[in-house]
Amino acid sequence: MSRRKTFEIPGVDHGAAPIPMAAQVGAFFHSSGIPPTDPATGSVPEDGTRQVELVFGNAAALLKVAGLGPADVVYFDVYLADDTLRGEVNKYWLEWYPQEHDRPARHVTVRPLPGKMLVQLQVQAVADGPA
Repeated sequence: MSRRKTFEIPGVDHGAAPIPMAAQVGAFFHSSGIPPTDPATGSVPEDGTRQVELVFGNAAALLKVAGLGPADVVYFDVYLADDTLRGEVNKYWLEWYPQEHDRPARHVTVRPLPGKMLVQLQVQAVADGPA
């Protein structure tokens, strides 16, 4: 039996790509690219502000499915196709992590993203005990 557990977000997927939304071995959890897909419609909206809202919502849903939360995250990778969305990312970042000295590490990369995506996240987290 595998030590690896995999996780999905209801209504959000990677299309035809044969990969899970996240995987965990022991206490170590790592997501794949979390898209700004609206779980209610299965589509990515055009509006960048809405995409940022959705991608943080999808990250929260994914962590919850794994029995984790924002406090368990040690690292965020943020990918932006449009750097003007950085302020919107920071808005949610500060909602998740209002305490200056209690935030995970984070890196933002600006680059083209697939399809209509303007933002994508990856998270790494550590669970309290073995999965």
